[in-house]
Amino acid sequence: MKSLVIQGGRVIDPANSIDKVCDVLIVDGKVAAIDPAGSAAERVIDATGCIVSPGFIDCHVSFREPGSEEDETISTGSRSAIAGGFTTVACLPDTEPPIDTRAAAEFVIRQSKRADGSRVFPLGAVTKNLKGEELAEIGQLIHGGAVGFSEGKQAIANSEIMRRALQYTSMWNRPLLHQPCVPELSAGGVMHEGYVSTVLGLRGIPAAAEEIMVRRDIALVENTEGRIHLMSLSSLRSVEEVRQARARGLKVTADVTPHHLLLTDDLLSGFDTHLKVDPPLRTEEHRQALIAGLQDGTISIIASDHQPWAQEKKEREFDQSPSGIVGLETLLPICIAALIEPGLLNWSQLISKLTLGPARLLGLEGGTLSVGARADIVIFDPQEHWTIDARQFASRSRNTPFHGKSVTGRVRHTLVDGEVRYPRPETH
Repeated sequence: MKSLVIQGGRVIDPANSIDKVCDVLIVDGKVAAIDPAGSAAERVIDATGCIVSPGFIDCHVSFREPGSEEDETISTGSRSAIAGGFTTVACLPDTEPPIDTRAAAEFVIRQSKRADGSRVFPLGAVTKNLKGEELAEIGQLIHGGAVGFSEGKQAIANSEIMRRALQYTSMWNRPLLHQPCVPELSAGGVMHEGYVSTVLGLRGIPAAAEEIMVRRDIALVENTEGRIHLMSLSSLRSVEEVRQARARGLKVTADVTPHHLLLTDDLLSGFDTHLKVDPPLRTEEHRQALIAGLQDGTISIIASDHQPWAQEKKEREFDQSPSGIVGLETLLPICIAALIEPGLLNWSQLISKLTLGPARLLGLEGGTLSVGARADIVIFDPQEHWTIDARQFASRSRNTPFHGKSVTGRVRHTLVDGEVRYPRPETH
């Protein structure tokens, strides 16, 4: 039997209400004991001063393979995930061709196993070829390994298609992940519509574009008794709509990104395309509402919304550049800066948003250090000071607004099935 013990770390497992300094014993890829009496093992990892938690799970990332491998591949994306402490990710179907068939879903699973990094599960397309016109083969996609369904970064504008999609996915007990936005209100927009967009002379995307679609989705959930997960919320009123829906007992969940928790639209005065994201960065009022949603449990998940783009695609005029940033390798320190350092969330609350929340959403085994669970674990130093260097990313792309930013908190080790897949290289 292969055995490994993680010694002396602060073990935080929100699923079991554990928060204490102790050892973790791993035998044959599974958690064998928390705080065992005798910690003898073939290998020892000294976690003194570090936090030991279940491996992070991201419920929606884009890995671009097949079709745009110059941006990212499943292999490079998987390694990027491991470097950020993620042991499991679910990739959006917005590839070329899309993940709208069983074979396409199985391709993602195969490539994930070859990569030997994080686990990568496919999210199946809701409609054939992501055209929003005809439902994809939901059952076949599930048989191929799809853990949920989505149209990627584009909204399902047709309400009848959305209604039927909610009915079908709920029959299979799979979540439908949707980025809410009214296409007609967002068309041509490149940033939040408000004072800053007016000053800069850039076309804006009003918060109402998101809010109207959130209300429609909630109404359809109520009508169908379906289940929806709203991706990347950015608006104050969207958070309030979700809060009220959950109070009524509806199956509505939501996530938010680290960059929406830390940054606001006034930073765009320099026309830096690395700050162009979808949905757009909004005002301080909206940022505070997102944080309040995390604090009271309205928002149960933090997702990186990893959107890699090759350098030549981002280095265009602001209105021509694609939206999105790479987020897997910077999520932990940015969450620390936005939530832990100001005292807005405690460690158990933050880790729950990165483990238990997404595991429940996708129906996955991970997100816990329960005895007998797969030893998917991240060990990170919450006090280490370092400077983000995009040139050192494991991701194929470098599009981040955080390059050169001094941060606190760094992943030391990431384990999948008890195997150390990310020993952080020492800097020289």
